[in-house]
Amino acid sequence: MADAEQKAMQLMAEAEKKLSSSKGFLGSLFGGSSKVDEAMDLYQQAANKFKMAKKWSAAAHAFTELASLHAKAGSRLDAATNYVEAGNCYKKTDPNESVNCLLKAIEIYTDMGKFVMAAKHHQSIAEIYETEVADIEKAIQHFEQASDYFRGEENNSSSNKCLLKVAMYAAQMENYEKAIQIYEQVATSSLESSLLKYSAKEYMFRATLCHLCVDLTNAKIAVEKYEEMYPAFQDSRECKLLKALMTHLEEQNVDAFTDTVKDYDSISRLDQWYTTMLLRIKKTINAEDIC
Repeated sequence: MADAEQKAMQLMAEAEKKLSSSKGFLGSLFGGSSKVDEAMDLYQQAANKFKMAKKWSAAAHAFTELASLHAKAGSRLDAATNYVEAGNCYKKTDPNESVNCLLKAIEIYTDMGKFVMAAKHHQSIAEIYETEVADIEKAIQHFEQASDYFRGEENNSSSNKCLLKVAMYAAQMENYEKAIQIYEQVATSSLESSLLKYSAKEYMFRATLCHLCVDLTNAKIAVEKYEEMYPAFQDSRECKLLKALMTHLEEQNVDAFTDTVKDYDSISRLDQWYTTMLLRIKKTINAEDIC
C-alpha cells in the first residue's frame, strides 16, 4: 500500500509539471492541449492509486483537480463524474468537503437537465447531514430538494422515500402539521398502486400519532377519514391500537395506555420514532393542557 501511495504522489507531481509546462507562450506553441490531456490521465491514475492505498483525502484532491480540468475543457459530464468521485472519497474523512464536491456535481447536472442524477446526490448529501454531520435541518432541506427533482421526473417512489424522511424528522422536531400533510400525501399516492396499497396503513398510523400529539378530536376525525379512504385500515392492528389509545386518553388512564402499547409492541416491535411519539402522547394524560 505504501508503494501505491508513493507512486500516486509521483503521478501527481508529473501531472503538475505537465500543467505548468502547458502554460505560457512556449507551452501553447508546443502542444499545450496535449499536455493537459496527459496531466488529466496522470491525475486519474494518481486518484486510483491513492484509493488503493486508502488515502481518501489525497484521492479526493486528485479527483477534484481532474474535475476542474474537465470543466475548463468543457467536458461537463466528466467534470460532474469526478466531483462525485471526490465526494465519495471525502465521505470517509471530511463530510463537509464531501458535500461541497457533491454540490458542484449537482450544479452541473441541473444545468444539463439531468435532474434524476441531481436528486440522487441531494439524497446523498441529506444522508451525510443525517448520519455524519448531525444537522437535521440541512438533511430535511436536501431530502425535500431530492424529492422535488424525483417527482419532476415522474420517479414517485424515490420522491416518496425522501418525503417520508422529511416527515419523520418534522414530527421529531414537533412540526406535526408538516409531518401529517406528508404522511397523508404519501398514503394517498400509495392507494393509487395495487402494489403499494398495503403500506398506506403505516402512513395513516403515523399521521394519527402526530395528530394525537396535538389534539385528540382531530385525531378521531383523521381516523374516520382514513377509514373512508382505505376501508381495510379499519380492521388493521394499527387502527385498533389507535382507537384503544384514544379511549385511554379520554379516560385519562395512564396504566391502560401503557399496557396497550406493551401488548402491541410484544407482537409488532415499535421503533424509536414510534416510541418517541407514544411517550409524548402519554405525557398529555393528566397534563393541564390535555385536549
